[in-house]
Amino acid sequence: MTKFSTFALLVSFALFTSCDFIKNTFTYKDKTENFVEALMDKNYDECINLMATDHETAKKTNRDSLKSGLDQFRAVIGSNFGDGNFEYTFMNAEKKRSTVAAENTPPNTTLAHIEFSNGKNIGVFQVLFDDTSNKILNIHTLEIKAEKPNMLLFWLFGILPLTVLLFNIYVIRKIKKSNLKRKWIKYLAVIVLNVPAISYAAVDGLSYKLLNFQILFGVGFSFMGYLGSVWTFGIPLGGIYWLWKLHQQKNLAFNTKSTSQIIPDSHEKTTENM
Repeated sequence: MTKFSTFALLVSFALFTSCDFIKNTFTYKDKTENFVEALMDKNYDECINLMATDHETAKKTNRDSLKSGLDQFRAVIGSNFGDGNFEYTFMNAEKKRSTVAAENTPPNTTLAHIEFSNGKNIGVFQVLFDDTSNKILNIHTLEIKAEKPNMLLFWLFGILPLTVLLFNIYVIRKIKKSNLKRKWIKYLAVIVLNVPAISYAAVDGLSYKLLNFQILFGVGFSFMGYLGSVWTFGIPLGGIYWLWKLHQQKNLAFNTKSTSQIIPDSHEKTTENM
């Protein structure tokens, strides 16, 4: 009973933490949008109100120096993307844990990436949030400026991954109905052996990776803004192989049946002649 209670407590804690993290991700886009709109309007006091100035790493920051830095940041955004009225899309949020100390996010912080677009070009804000106040500790633009893509080609490309998915499901159903032994190994081969991988990203276009296995029925999909929109599918080698084997088995069974029907007829003729 004690072990069960401990396990239940750990699961509950994990679920609560995950739900809290997911809930916070919905606020990151809105807070970034509010900050950037205030920045482009030169409302630096509002920007500072949206920043975690009470955080230990920001307590000694001079307000006038901070306003000067915000003005320079505004100039960088304006020169590359215009004066505002951007569209914003949440891409991801993460807490980095690495053996390299410099790559870790500071304790009790979350790193978020928010894509923005002026209607013609897209860029990305990298924003560090304080987990206690959910305010901004640091914000800058990544060195990314790309043209807004035509999403029609992206969605049309999705026909190929969906075809691979349906093909692999079809092969698995054929295996299930067959008399093959140890079917779970065949299922695993169909699900895992999808290689090489071919990808189409909305921004970067077509690419392939020779030794990249698509282990979820041969298909991968990501939809996190324009920059994070990617279709991927693997060549279904496992499915092709086992469909061929099933076809061979069917032909062998058919030939065996045909032979067994011919032999009695020949025997009957021999008996009549005698």
